[in-house]
Amino acid sequence: MTRAGAPGVHVSTPELERSGRLGAAGVLLALVAVLVASALWHLTQGTSGQVFADSEILLGSRLPRLAAGVAVGIALGVAGLLMQSLSRNPLASPDTLGVTAGAYFAVTAVTAFGISVPFWASGVVAFAGGLFAAGIVLGLAGGSASSTTRLVLAGSALALALQAGTSALLVLFDEETKGLFAWGSGSLSQLGIESFLRAAPVILVVIALALALTRRLDVLALGDDTASSLGVPIRSTRVAGILLSVLLTASAVTLAGPIGFVGLCAPVLARLLSRLVPALGKHVLLVPTAGLIGAIVVVLADALLRALIGAEGAIAVPTGVATTLLGAVVLVLMARRLRDAGPTRRPPMIRFGVRSSRRFVVVLVAGIAVLSAVVIGGLLAGSTWLLTGDIVLWLRNQAPPLVSFALDERAPRVIAAVVAGAALALAGTVTQAVSRNPLAEPGLLGITGGAGLGAVLVVTSAAASTFGMLVAAVTGALLAFGLVYLLAWRGGLSADRFILIGIGVWYGTVALTTFVLLRSNPWDTPKIYTWLSGTTYGRIWEQVVPLAIVLAVALPFVFAQRRELDIVAMDEDTPRLAGIRLERTRLALLVSAAVLAALSVAAVGVVGFVGLVAPHAARALVGARHGRVIPVAVVLGAVLVGVADAVGRTVLAPAQLPAGLVVALLGAPYFVWLLWRSRDA
Repeated sequence: MTRAGAPGVHVSTPELERSGRLGAAGVLLALVAVLVASALWHLTQGTSGQVFADSEILLGSRLPRLAAGVAVGIALGVAGLLMQSLSRNPLASPDTLGVTAGAYFAVTAVTAFGISVPFWASGVVAFAGGLFAAGIVLGLAGGSASSTTRLVLAGSALALALQAGTSALLVLFDEETKGLFAWGSGSLSQLGIESFLRAAPVILVVIALALALTRRLDVLALGDDTASSLGVPIRSTRVAGILLSVLLTASAVTLAGPIGFVGLCAPVLARLLSRLVPALGKHVLLVPTAGLIGAIVVVLADALLRALIGAEGAIAVPTGVATTLLGAVVLVLMARRLRDAGPTRRPPMIRFGVRSSRRFVVVLVAGIAVLSAVVIGGLLAGSTWLLTGDIVLWLRNQAPPLVSFALDERAPRVIAAVVAGAALALAGTVTQAVSRNPLAEPGLLGITGGAGLGAVLVVTSAAASTFGMLVAAVTGALLAFGLVYLLAWRGGLSADRFILIGIGVWYGTVALTTFVLLRSNPWDTPKIYTWLSGTTYGRIWEQVVPLAIVLAVALPFVFAQRRELDIVAMDEDTPRLAGIRLERTRLALLVSAAVLAALSVAAVGVVGFVGLVAPHAARALVGARHGRVIPVAVVLGAVLVGVADAVGRTVLAPAQLPAGLVVALLGAPYFVWLLWRSRDA
């Protein structure tokens, strides 16, 4: 058989195959050379300049750290490749499928409850947590038939819920979990080579099993129907591949903590190389390529971090912070190239029946009554329970000193909780309508992440003040929102691209916030971490009043746009046919949502899920018309955060659980149900 090439030249297929194999071998050798060079540079980075002369430093500290980095990178690179190939989704990875968060949560839970387990058993615990998360995400997202947006949304939201559970354990069991916060961002610090020697055989065996699946993966890439007709057992191949990828992720988490986004970057870079050298497109070569690139990414990230901020400074900053930043950039770049089309690419929708006006009035009145009860109950509940008469005396300035002291402390936090909940619910309603996705919320668009980063920069500075934190939170939110909007704009605003880029920016801001937090005064870390988890503790009126004023302005503005929201939520074309200036309207609404979310962060810290749960619950109760959804969602959001505040400071008294964590723990089951309902809608 011959193939036409240049005039008069014929190149045989065996020669082409031989040339391709040589090219692929050359790429693999080049990657090995880059890894070796990176490793040698990595060995020179440290607090001591005498590396090769001092065998104790080399064998006791730097070689174990390097070995852990190589093992973790290879494991996560191969795990990410398996997930992407099995789901046929270029954005699937241990992070975007929630596997890393699930493994971290399981390990933290075991540590928090004082259960002592050997190394191999901790790997089993991490494996069980990761497998649980992967099963939920793939099941809820619809498996290989799911869209990129749906898969990443499901994984990111589940990761948010698992991180909330992990944070709750870190706050409640701070003594038992000391050191897990830094480890939770991915740390290569090792006490010796023993952990690597235990993990390496597991990783090698799993990769060997993955190589045995490569022929099936090649055929599976052609589609389920083609693979089935060629005799590939699709279900067993997917189950085996997912088990192997989760086992690799669990091994990496056990060895070095959850190092973020290597499982996304490495396979993406490997597939880009396969475009230049087509022979690499076969999985038997793609698997080692992804593993080598993963190792290079981890080793280089660790070496660069220590080179940029110094070996002493890098001790406090986990390697996972650097890899997460890199992964966020890759996620944004991939999202910018996204081309969504077809029914499987549409965002998940849930249909609601028509609700009567009478039902709307009943729901709204009942919600206001419940909100009033929550406010009164919040003022009465605490370490010292009060009576309603005490509130009356306090309002008249006639209360005894003990009552006055209690209500002076409780009133700002209760009002902060309900006002912030209302603001976040309103911001979520706007975000879901504009993005046309009921699974979106301000946190997943990077808005709250930007606000949290801005506020933390001020809180950790010497000139910290309430006004400075407000300005920084609003500035951070608007900058993050502006970045997402500009990056998502390509002759128009694709809703899917907008959400995916927002998630990428969110991951980036979280990594930067962790970096700032770990570089700050360690005595302030617990306080700031609690605030980042969403807390009403120690609120003052100066933090609440600005948010209340903005909410009072934004609520009538958004309500006046209720018709436009109804139409914008349909599609891209209908608003233009209705005479709506789509981009101007969308931008004005999103800016109002960003400001509301920013001031909420300044008032009560980072509280997730409210902007997701409240608008959807409102639509389920009163229908999809925004004239009804807006007031009901605002009331439900206020109730949710108000209840979370009361529960967080009474159930475990005298200990207090941040309201943001309570909201996430309450909202997570609802979100799972929401995803399940929207699978086939």
